[in-house]
Amino acid sequence: MATPKVLLYYGFAELADPEAIRLWQLTLCESLGLRGRVIVAPHGINGTLGGDVDPLKAYVRATKRYAAFKGIDVKWSDGSPLLADGTTADFPRLTVKVRPELVAFDAPDEVVVEDGALADAGTHLTPAELHDLVEREDVVFFDGRNRIESAIGHFRGAVLPPVDTTREFVELIDSGAYDHLKDRPVVTYCTGGVRCEVLTPIMRRRGFREVYQLDGGIVTYGKAYGDDGLWDGALYVFDGRVTTEFSDHAAVVGRCDRCEAATSAVVDCTDASCVRQFVRCAACAGAAPRCVAHVA
Repeated sequence: MATPKVLLYYGFAELADPEAIRLWQLTLCESLGLRGRVIVAPHGINGTLGGDVDPLKAYVRATKRYAAFKGIDVKWSDGSPLLADGTTADFPRLTVKVRPELVAFDAPDEVVVEDGALADAGTHLTPAELHDLVEREDVVFFDGRNRIESAIGHFRGAVLPPVDTTREFVELIDSGAYDHLKDRPVVTYCTGGVRCEVLTPIMRRRGFREVYQLDGGIVTYGKAYGDDGLWDGALYVFDGRVTTEFSDHAAVVGRCDRCEAATSAVVDCTDASCVRQFVRCAACAGAAPRCVAHVA
């Protein structure tokens, strides 16, 4: 039986011809039968792919042979059961695109690559180093994801910015809403780490003195500590699963936007013109699936 896996990765590098990289990546993924999403930008690559473990390993080997990507950060997680065609149910198709930014902060000038890393980035912490820091200092966890992602799972006591998109972070930070945190140790975190790679330089350049990022993101932390550490709830993922949990005793921290019942379920609006998602329990999703003015 083939083993389905999901591969998450990113790497920063100055790319002179992102379109050529896109065509190469598209051909490579298609030749290996992989599905998912790959983004190429002038400053690097970011992807989430699903498939059998052997083709995914072949993809990693081929991608790392390109000198600019030899140091890409790779994380693995279990995928859904295989479909009849031998691919996982997590991704319906393959998309490989060129974008101005790997992460859409709408701040391309803030992304400065130096020796395969971003200038002014926060200090990386392994899960164990994070625990050591929390024992020593009064740490502030700062969620680098949107409000739907953070609503269903987050680090205990974290600051959860009320943003719907990554583009809203810069304006929110510039507003002074978090100036009171500038002299405290701030640990940023996101799903796999790439958003924090960009967020931490943005924060440091605006006066945050002691900024860290969780190396490998929540995915790596969950593998190390599951639901027996500082994390509470479910993890939002960018594939057909939508959400996943680290154990059979995960806390349920999300609340239905209709009835306030505890839930980790996230649903899409059924209106074709709406791209919103909602934290919504099964009973309310079945009774009234369309969106309303109130958003969780």
